[in-house]
Amino acid sequence: MRALYDIPAPAKLNLFLHITGRRADGYHLLQSAFMLIDWCDTLHFERRADGRISREDLGVPLPQDDLIVRAARALQAAGDARHGVHIAVQKRIPAQAGMGGGSSDAASTLLALNRLWGLGLTRRQLAAIGLPLGADVPFFIHGSNAWVEGVGEKIRALALPPARFVVLKPPAGLDTGSIFRAEDLKRDSEPATITGFAANPFGFGHNDLQPVAERLCPSVRQGLELLAQHGLRGRMTGSGSAVFALLADEALPAFSASSGVPPGWQGRVCGNLEVHPLGGWALRDK
Repeated sequence: MRALYDIPAPAKLNLFLHITGRRADGYHLLQSAFMLIDWCDTLHFERRADGRISREDLGVPLPQDDLIVRAARALQAAGDARHGVHIAVQKRIPAQAGMGGGSSDAASTLLALNRLWGLGLTRRQLAAIGLPLGADVPFFIHGSNAWVEGVGEKIRALALPPARFVVLKPPAGLDTGSIFRAEDLKRDSEPATITGFAANPFGFGHNDLQPVAERLCPSVRQGLELLAQHGLRGRMTGSGSAVFALLADEALPAFSASSGVPPGWQGRVCGNLEVHPLGGWALRDK
């Protein structure tokens, strides 16, 4: 195999996000439901015989040493791979949105190169390589919607009904670290249960990061107000700044026909995914 083309890297939405505590090392303990959606980046991989790793940006320019390159290097070292790769990237998922775009790109890179280089690593092994790159990377490697706990390492598959959502991303982004460092961040939410979540998966809980994000980035509140104007109950995903809302069937034509998205914003109607498009690409752990 010499190349893999049109490899998707889907975004995610956090249906809720509770902070239940903080470890002695400063990491926050979280509970969340991660849901895959059909807003995707696209990556292309061509094997190189010289062992070098190169990247070409087909759209939005990325930092030179981004998560895609770092993921390829980490896998090359862990798998003792002799080959290199040239990676072309078409970015569509907005940055600093709380949608996991960078982590998803890294996960798809690990899954694709595991196959292209013939390494035969298991899902658990790839997740262990991906975790130092970002807390969300193991979720994308896991391959399905998930109940996530701890610092992102405890992942349990979650079944969700099919649904459609409107997602809005303002031009302004948010730095995750500045939110977690905020003194007014709520860090003591009561632990949730999957049973409680399952009773109302698209309306359960809240996002503990949202009040701080609204203070740091007024565009978050503006996005929520825009959704409310269309009768939609929105919330922020992850650490923002993107917001989203469940779309009932009758609301879809009205929202699609609207022209109320401010200039410079990105808006899209997305469907959720039952499984990751590369869900079967890594060996299952025994």
